[in-house]
Amino acid sequence: MNGVAGHDQAEEADSKQDGSADAEDANEQEVIVIQDTGFTVKIQAPGTEPFDLQVSPQEMVQEIHQVLMDREDTCHRTCFSLQLDGNVLDNFAELKSIEGLQEGSLLKVVEEPYTVREARIHVRHIRDLLKSLDPSDAYNGVDCNSLSFLSVFTDGDLGDTGKRKKKGNELEQIDCTPPEHILPGSKERPLVPLQPQNKDWKPMQCLKVLTMSGWNPPPGNRKMHGDLMYLYIVTVEDRHVSITASTRGFYLNQSTTYTFNPKPANPSFLSHSLVELLSQISAAFKKNFTTLQKKRVQRHPFERIATPFQVYSWTAPQIDHAMDCVRAEDAYTSRLGYEEHIPGQTRDWNEELQTTRELSRKNLPERLLRERAIFKVHSDFAGAATRGSMAVIDGNVMAINPGEETRMQMFIWNNIFFSLGFDVRDHYRELGGDAAAHVAPTNDLNGVRAYSAVDVEGLYTLGTVVVDYRGYRVTAQSIIPGILEREQEQSVIYGSIDFGKTVVSHPKYLELLEKTSRPLKVQRHAVLNEKDTAVELCSSVECKGIIGNDGRHYILDLLRTFPPDLNFLPVEGEELAPESQKLGFPRQHRHRLACLRQELIEAFVEHRYLLFMKMAALQLMQQKASKDKTAALHDTNTADAESESKPQALEASEQVPDGMPTSPTSSESTLTPDDLEATTMSEKSVPENQEAPADLKSEVPTANTNGTHEPSAAERQNGGCDSPLEGKEADENIPGLAQAKELAESLAAEDGSGIDPKSREVVLNACKAVGSISNTSFDIRFNPDIFSPGVRFPDDIQKQKQLLKDAAAFLVSCQIPSFVKDCLDHSSLPMDGATMTEALHQRGINVRYLGNVLEFVDNMPAKAQLEHIYRIGIGELITRCAKHIFKTYLQGVELSALSAAVSHFLNCLLSSFPDAVAHLPVDELVSRRKNRKRRNRVPGGGDNTAWASLTPSELWKNINSEAQSYYHFSLQCESVDQAVEKYGLQKITLLREISIKTGVQILIKEYNFDSRHKPAFTEEDILNIFPVVKHVNPKASDAFHFFQSGQAKVQQGFLKEGCELINEALNLFNNVYGAMHVEICACLRLLARLNYIMGDHPEALSNQQKAVLMSERVLGIEHPNTIQEYMHLALYCFANGHLSTALKLLYRARYLLLVVCGEDHPEMALLDSNIGLVLHGVMEYDLSLRFLENALAINSKYHGPRSLKVALSHHLVARVYESKAEFRSALHHEKEGYTIYKNQVGEAHEKTKESSEYLKYLTQQAVALQRTMNEIYKNGSNASIMPLKFTAPSMASVLEQLNIINGIIFIPLSQKDLENLKAEVQRRQLMQNTGKLEEQQAGQLELDDNLPVDD
Repeated sequence: MNGVAGHDQAEEADSKQDGSADAEDANEQEVIVIQDTGFTVKIQAPGTEPFDLQVSPQEMVQEIHQVLMDREDTCHRTCFSLQLDGNVLDNFAELKSIEGLQEGSLLKVVEEPYTVREARIHVRHIRDLLKSLDPSDAYNGVDCNSLSFLSVFTDGDLGDTGKRKKKGNELEQIDCTPPEHILPGSKERPLVPLQPQNKDWKPMQCLKVLTMSGWNPPPGNRKMHGDLMYLYIVTVEDRHVSITASTRGFYLNQSTTYTFNPKPANPSFLSHSLVELLSQISAAFKKNFTTLQKKRVQRHPFERIATPFQVYSWTAPQIDHAMDCVRAEDAYTSRLGYEEHIPGQTRDWNEELQTTRELSRKNLPERLLRERAIFKVHSDFAGAATRGSMAVIDGNVMAINPGEETRMQMFIWNNIFFSLGFDVRDHYRELGGDAAAHVAPTNDLNGVRAYSAVDVEGLYTLGTVVVDYRGYRVTAQSIIPGILEREQEQSVIYGSIDFGKTVVSHPKYLELLEKTSRPLKVQRHAVLNEKDTAVELCSSVECKGIIGNDGRHYILDLLRTFPPDLNFLPVEGEELAPESQKLGFPRQHRHRLACLRQELIEAFVEHRYLLFMKMAALQLMQQKASKDKTAALHDTNTADAESESKPQALEASEQVPDGMPTSPTSSESTLTPDDLEATTMSEKSVPENQEAPADLKSEVPTANTNGTHEPSAAERQNGGCDSPLEGKEADENIPGLAQAKELAESLAAEDGSGIDPKSREVVLNACKAVGSISNTSFDIRFNPDIFSPGVRFPDDIQKQKQLLKDAAAFLVSCQIPSFVKDCLDHSSLPMDGATMTEALHQRGINVRYLGNVLEFVDNMPAKAQLEHIYRIGIGELITRCAKHIFKTYLQGVELSALSAAVSHFLNCLLSSFPDAVAHLPVDELVSRRKNRKRRNRVPGGGDNTAWASLTPSELWKNINSEAQSYYHFSLQCESVDQAVEKYGLQKITLLREISIKTGVQILIKEYNFDSRHKPAFTEEDILNIFPVVKHVNPKASDAFHFFQSGQAKVQQGFLKEGCELINEALNLFNNVYGAMHVEICACLRLLARLNYIMGDHPEALSNQQKAVLMSERVLGIEHPNTIQEYMHLALYCFANGHLSTALKLLYRARYLLLVVCGEDHPEMALLDSNIGLVLHGVMEYDLSLRFLENALAINSKYHGPRSLKVALSHHLVARVYESKAEFRSALHHEKEGYTIYKNQVGEAHEKTKESSEYLKYLTQQAVALQRTMNEIYKNGSNASIMPLKFTAPSMASVLEQLNIINGIIFIPLSQKDLENLKAEVQRRQLMQNTGKLEEQQAGQLELDDNLPVDD
């Protein structure tokens, strides 16, 4: 979830939390400061009863304003002040700073006179209230609105409202039959159910028209009467009125459309609020407005709060375009580059971005304030930059160099600088021209991300947003003060403006960059300038340092922050490592800017650190052996290591030696299979730890005596350690490792003076072997300038080159296999292109390796169990190739033909219609003249219609060659139908992927892709084209630490403390991010799970409901994460007795999963088991069997027929057959399950025993049934029939099975187990507080969040 930014601080947090009690107390103290207890004040508004409001001392007065503008009875007021005892409160004052404000104080709402600005704000607010249930903003992707459909499925029966339902007869009223297309095996994939109709969205019309009048602005003489502006309104009753907004409020005037008469009408109602005035002149307005506000406040707040960044929907219904004055005005001001509705004032983005960075960060409240400010400014900046980029491409912004050709133009709008991603002035000629110019902005953005995450005081980066829109890539940057007045040559005082021909340096920059060099692993190095003198740098040469007129030190052009990827950078005379060569590297790439990801660098360094430790340990062992021939090898080792170095070793791994600042190297290192053995040992019990078994010793050195490392496919980055602890323990089992750590520590601490030369030699050898840049401590850094064309070095750089080759080899020989292994054991479960990309990125694998990953999967023996990965990968590869082609295709299309061009492209890509012809359809409304004009334009229009000549076969030919040249993968598909057939893809999935990647929004309706007679899309089906935006995501670091500590506590079984920490994290997240954010979503999900495990089902339901809403709003309604949230919510609904809702939610999740990745996916087995169990519970046996048998089939395919998951599936199927009294089938399935248990876990295991008991019971039932049948045959109708027990399963037993399949396991523990467990945890943790376990949960304990029920 956190990528790398959080990864460095994680260890810090751990040591802070667990290491010392003082740190924890201090933290708690700080937390108390934040949550000063709230108090209640009374609010008296004109015309309403006084009401109580809960406030916190931290809040500003302004926040009370917001609450009042949202409340149903006061929402129509915007222009008021709050007064305490006649004194007006300052809007920006914190409540705790106001004298005399205390529990029970009365605050009066006093109407204030309007100004033009206040009147505008008022009209805008009223319009927002009128539109509050209208989803069109979410469809159009404006104002950070987005869609959510949860309420459609829950019908408001979550939370308090659910208690209305009668529990008793709930079974009878459930209609359980899912729609046809959701049943297992259905081939139909409809699109329309993606957005079910929300009955609240039927528009409630309060007014026909509310718009600015054409009589604005008021003439001078009326201004002096207090007229601010005029509005024109048409009521539902069709009454046309003209309204004056004056300083005292709103009244009707006597103007009409064509005559201006500003005198008050008769009777003139003067109202301070527009709503009050309209309620007096229109009965329909009064009635509908009241109903609308009731509905608005009943919606869950998460359905209407704005998200921090805009989320776009790739489908939308046809919406009517209504008249809207505010939207019209916004479009106009935005074109001028004003925003924020304060005419004449634009925001100084650079100043805001940099000032927030400079805020103090000494204690928790200060840090929260700072992070909140940084986050807010970033999200505002991303929004403004996106609007600006669209304005630039749509041609609404004047270039600052209008004389040059369009590709070379640059723009300034709203204090943001925009440039296009083309290679202007042959800047990137040697690096790959336009391809390099296209990738440079995203590389630069990654650099900005990395430097902002390190967050060094005094070093500033630019606000950077990269926007892809209509085939163009726009970079938006904040502007360094003074840079536009100077020539670039004069202002750059560090770095190079010509890729290393001339280079300058600056001591202040070196000092600042030196601080980032360790966390970013950048090596300080010297390069030669044009005069052949050496210049010191601590970054790549392109990184430029400029001191702005504000005196701040800025760095920009960070496109080579990370070292080059040699697998994609052929260099004459250089040989790559054999692992790379074997796979056909190096390969020619489109550009020479391919670099390694930060995640890869981290993983590589961790891997080397472990290697370093092992080598040192090995040499120490050998020294000891030669010194100490008498004693047996492991005895001495045991005595020493156990007695002296246990505590120190723990410290050592907490503050890792010099070379590694705070990354949790020792804990998450790349463990080899040998280490995995060690890990399991250390987990078994204490005594075994005392002796490292001899065979382990003999194995450790083999791989790496000479420092070259042949990684085995089984190595993986996180080594299967669930918590840092196990990793540390595992390390200690390697003989001599503890001493090695001590040695490294002491060397780092005292320059190695007091240490015997032999030990120093040990470290020296280990350092040499792993390529450390220091000889006395482990320190790996990369020189980002190696292999940059035009850069020359004074020193020998052979070692640095070797390190880069090793890193490139590590990616292909270690990281790709580890990714595939994670997919194989289902610890990584991508469901669509985006989650697949994310999973690759987490392991530091760039998407340009996708072809390699697919080949690796294809050559695996267990290929069948990776079919879902292969299919998702192929889909991703095809849609990415299509996106590359679409980009250049769109650049040649003029605006008026955009929808025709997009629909034609989609037809060529997805429709089976063989000769898709781009025809501009004859619209009924087009006048004859216009048609003629269109005909004439085609020949003369030159290149503008080149897009129309694209054919499906040509497009697929291009996709094949793109796949070959970019991904080195041979697709061999001549048409979409071949691809679907060959790789088992779904057209609807491809449509979703390409739409999301290119920002296309299509009409939601059923498309007939497979018709051979007419194309699937027409130009009317293309509704919009959105930008695809990349930006920095500022983090809430403290909240994240709390969250991680909470997770760690939960994993150790301290549920109560875990819960408290996570609640705390939630508060801090809310403090920084506001109410909506992906990380808050994860927090709520974990909290709900904990609530559930601790038995608080209603609370679990409420938290999970928030998680679902937030996931829909922030990630998208069919994002894989949302699908999983729906599944969790269904479980909690079932536990709370809302059975029909649980089913609806599961059906929704199944539909979404079908659209996103189809039926053949391991996650589908879990989903179907859930559905089958719930249906079994409501006695729908036949339906239940359909789902459970499908789950059984999928589990057998992806987990192998002998897996414990499959045994469980057999058991669930058997239970349903038992309920149907079909004992033969039940016995068959239970026997299968029993065999698996017996073979996997042995006769004695409780699972095997349970299964055997159940088999006995089934046999008895079958025999009894047979007897009865025989009796009937023999005696006919008068047989005495023994009553047979056919029982519907109890809800409790169904819930128990649901918990098991969802990985929630309650383990009943005896007192003795508890004692053992406690001793174990104590030993691991060195915790002071022991007695917490039994208080918090007598005898129930939950295991890890994703505990597999599997082997």
